[in-house]
Amino acid sequence: MHNALYSIVGIHLMTKYLVLTFLLISLFKVNGQCDKDLDMFKHFQITSEKDTINYHIYSKIGMDSVSNVLLYVQGSGAFPLYQIKREGKSLWQSGVPFDLQTITNEFAFVLISKRGIPFCTKFGEPYNVPKIYYDNESLENRANRVSRVIDELFTINLVNPNKIVVIGHSEGSDVVAKLGTINDKITHIGYWAGGANTQWFDFTLFIRKEVLKGKITEEQAATRMDSLFVKFKEIVTKPDSTDDFWEDNSYRRWYKFSEPPIENLLKINVPIFVAHGTEDQAVPIESVYLIPIEFIRHNKNNLTFKVYPDLDHGFEKELENGEFEDHWDDVFREFMDWVIKTE
Repeated sequence: MHNALYSIVGIHLMTKYLVLTFLLISLFKVNGQCDKDLDMFKHFQITSEKDTINYHIYSKIGMDSVSNVLLYVQGSGAFPLYQIKREGKSLWQSGVPFDLQTITNEFAFVLISKRGIPFCTKFGEPYNVPKIYYDNESLENRANRVSRVIDELFTINLVNPNKIVVIGHSEGSDVVAKLGTINDKITHIGYWAGGANTQWFDFTLFIRKEVLKGKITEEQAATRMDSLFVKFKEIVTKPDSTDDFWEDNSYRRWYKFSEPPIENLLKINVPIFVAHGTEDQAVPIESVYLIPIEFIRHNKNNLTFKVYPDLDHGFEKELENGEFEDHWDDVFREFMDWVIKTE
């Protein structure tokens, strides 16, 4: 359930006078309707017989002048990285909740498009999700694609490698946990808004939380649990189905992302920063506390565990008037301070 929620996460003012001096290895044209609004990014491709990986880099001073990489892995869903709506100099954006002005000169910011999904579209503009996206939707596939990009950044000398920092949010947290077991070039990992157990376990926790809040009875909970287990058994019998859907995701996606992240996190030896809001409505906070417990039990000391009171899945705080106060940048700044101080 790591990213059942998907919403416009903010409006950010982006300056248009940045001078970028990228070494272009493979530049391709993105959606012509919105690429001019995001011309601070340069776009690259890795092509093979089985896949085409489109990745995108932003740097204030150019890739030939930076020695650090910050790579963001977004959550679930067949969404473009950006959806653009022109309002003067402002840009509505979704999927990438970063104000690019918070990326310091020392870092290049890297994004990777999901297979078959465009880098950007106009806000509210419909597009058909290609079958190739559903056919390749899996934890292993996403982790391997990110690993390929990191390897290419080294291979083609776009960076003078020092720190390779990867942040995964929601479903992206599962991806970076897996990624940390297959790519040894990564120096720091941000595990944001992700649980410890299989994603399937989160649904049982939410049912129990409703009982504790008095919203449903024990009898109602038992009925819902039974239905849940029937659904999981059905998913297991159709592990590659892209025609059957549940909770906005295909059976294939649910099966291929059923691996408990804690099993991968414990295999990682580089510093890990876990960030989670107590009011997370997609991944219950109760699921996360297993992470520090297991690290202690295995005598591992590479974990920084941070819980943020009153913040939700996107690190927003709901106010009494029903509006939301954004704290994503606050979490990001604390994380980057940690990156600078942590070896």
